[in-house]
Amino acid sequence: MGRFEDKVVFITGVARGQGRSHAVLAAREGSHIIGVDLAGPLPHVPYDSATAADLEETRRLIEDVGANAHLVQCDVRDLDALQAVVDEGVAEFGGLDTVIANAGICVPQVWDEITPDSFRDTIDINVTGVWNTITVSAQHLINRGGGAVVLVSSLAGKKLQPFMVHYTTSKHALVGMTRAFAAELGQHNIRVNSVHPGAVNSPMGSGAMIPRIVQTNESNPRLAGMGMGFLNQFSAEPDEVADLVAFLVSDAAKFITAEHISIDGGSQHF
Repeated sequence: MGRFEDKVVFITGVARGQGRSHAVLAAREGSHIIGVDLAGPLPHVPYDSATAADLEETRRLIEDVGANAHLVQCDVRDLDALQAVVDEGVAEFGGLDTVIANAGICVPQVWDEITPDSFRDTIDINVTGVWNTITVSAQHLINRGGGAVVLVSSLAGKKLQPFMVHYTTSKHALVGMTRAFAAELGQHNIRVNSVHPGAVNSPMGSGAMIPRIVQTNESNPRLAGMGMGFLNQFSAEPDEVADLVAFLVSDAAKFITAEHISIDGGSQHF
């Protein structure tokens, strides 16, 4: 038996990268997966957006290990649509045990390049989208008698990410959201924690993302090294982040809540 045999896990941003890794690991450990992804053009980002084909590939990977998947193209900014997806998944699989709020965008911009639209969209997806995710899920966890929630923040939520005021703001907000939900949902035996990856080898580095980061770094080169860590490994693999999340939602972490766990090679201290 796997660690999460017959558990039901809801994951946002599931089409690829970290979201896919969370889904496949949970599926291998016996879970049924409810998942959403915009799987279409994201606003303002310089990297390649996920596609419907990416979402279908995640479905295939889940089903290939013998698990069931209820995956839907859905925008986390749409509360009603998100509620419908979760309710459908719960009706299909019989309940909900775990929530992984993973969806987010990252837009490198020097402070005076940020527009009202790019600031608003970053906050709407990275903060309101996470609030939506927990809001549509919490009652189902309560009905189950408890559960675990993980918010995917960032190194930018503990330290900062240079040349991303809006992203840094959004990821710091998730620290407060984690604590607040942990406090109120604790009486229902629901644990809420956040994880804080530094650099991750994922499709977020695709397209024009790396050249764009290089360009923003040129505006103030002394800030460019703030993402460096202590180890020879510069970036995490998505599977390594998934391993950390799996620990936090497992019984091995049953007395851990309101915590903020880094996986960044020490970058927050550099």
